[in-house]
Amino acid sequence: MADSESDYKVGPGRPPLHTRFKKGQSGNPGGRSAKSLPALLADALNETVVVTIDGRRRKITKREAIVTQMVDKSASADLRATKMLIDMMKDVEEKAGAAAPDTCASVRGEGGSLGEPTRR
Repeated sequence: MADSESDYKVGPGRPPLHTRFKKGQSGNPGGRSAKSLPALLADALNETVVVTIDGRRRKITKREAIVTQMVDKSASADLRATKMLIDMMKDVEEKAGAAAPDTCASVRGEGGSLGEPTRR
C-alpha cells in the first residue's frame, strides 16, 4: 500500500480509500434473511384482505379466503374444486387422527391404567 493517500492511485481493482470497508466491519451488517419457504408461505397466507360477504365488508386472512372460495366453487359443481376439497379434507382428518388418538381416550376416562384405549 502507498505511504500516503496522495500517492494512492484509483483504478481497476483499486477503489477509493474512503469507500472501502473499515477494519472489522462487515459488508452486510443486516445479514441475509433467515426465512424459509414454509415461513414465507405462512406469512403470506396470514395476511388479511378485505372481502364483501352478503353486502358487508369483512377482513379475513388469505387462508380463509382461499378455503371459502374452494368450498363455494365445490358447491357450484366445479369438479376440480370438489376433488381438491375432498383431498384436503382427507389430509386434515388423517393429521387430526394421527396427532393424538390415545390422548382423547385418556381424557374421557377410557382406556387402561397406561392410557391405552379399551375395546368395547
